[in-house]
Amino acid sequence: MSAKRIPRLHVITDETVQSRFSHAELAELAAAGGADAVQFREKRPWTTRELMETAGAMLAACERHGVTLVVDDRADVARSIGASAVHLGRNDLDVATARTILGDAAIIGGTANSHEEALRVAASGIDYLGCGPIYGTQSKANPAPVMGLETLERICRDVPVPVIAIGSITPDRIPEVLAAGAHGVAVLSAVVAADDPAEATRRCVDAMARAAEGRLV
Repeated sequence: MSAKRIPRLHVITDETVQSRFSHAELAELAAAGGADAVQFREKRPWTTRELMETAGAMLAACERHGVTLVVDDRADVARSIGASAVHLGRNDLDVATARTILGDAAIIGGTANSHEEALRVAASGIDYLGCGPIYGTQSKANPAPVMGLETLERICRDVPVPVIAIGSITPDRIPEVLAAGAHGVAVLSAVVAADDPAEATRRCVDAMARAAEGRLV
């Protein structure tokens, strides 16, 4: 188990599922709503400069609220702006290289879409494991098969790092996901596509509080 403080509520920003807010605005709103991590995900073919400029603005918003910025995929972008966390997908840098770039104190997350993959990725030196999709996903063109709560529970039992569940997570689903053993959750559409992302984040925070009290509703 990682000795680092791993955030429990991750809000993933995405400009393509809505047209009202920029990445930086979403970071500000999610942080104000109580998220303890904001993950910058940008899959469009942006230049490194564009990624750095946006990530820098997001970091400033996160730092105002004491929130961790997690940069998706790009350890070099994270280092260039002074961010201390990166989330790596299966086609990104290996963990050892990312650790060399960011240093031992950085938080590095990995991704798994199955129990077998979870065991392998958890042993690679990551600090937390993002697992899903638990219920499905609308944010990816070619999503992995739905994992479900039973597989999530097996993964949480069998891996030595905190598990962050992802995939159509809504406030109503958060308590049962945490009851399955997840350390935390990552949400996207439930917050980013909401009319009021800050309030939507607060609903997720409230759901996590219910889970901490042992209440599923």
